[in-house]
Amino acid sequence: MVVVAGALALAACSRSKEPSPEEQAALSNYVPPFVMSRLDFGGVVERRFRRYDVNNDDKLTRNEVSQRLLPRFDEIDRNKDGAISNEEWSAWMMARFDAQDINHDGTVTSDERERAREMKEVDLPTPAEEPANATAAHN
Repeated sequence: MVVVAGALALAACSRSKEPSPEEQAALSNYVPPFVMSRLDFGGVVERRFRRYDVNNDDKLTRNEVSQRLLPRFDEIDRNKDGAISNEEWSAWMMARFDAQDINHDGTVTSDERERAREMKEVDLPTPAEEPANATAAHN
């Protein structure tokens, strides 16, 4: 009986744990293909607006947008009232999506994103890149 228990213990120790698919991907620097539909991106746009709108007044002021977006504030604020409405935000963000959707199929792929980067376009945010809370949205 002791021999069997010892053999089982030895067998358990000798097996190395197989890395999960995520761990294997990280170890090999694998970047999965990016595909985002226009509909999915619309959800990202809406959630991001709500996170930036810290006082929940349905508009973004200069102190609510990230430092990265501040230089584009006037471009996004089309009616020049000093605030970005949800409609202005959505129109600007969706125009960015449409500019990257080279074949106009309603989906942006890894190849289309890469091409936009090469053309010096600002990259589209993805759900994984969304800030966890309003504080993180401003960094």
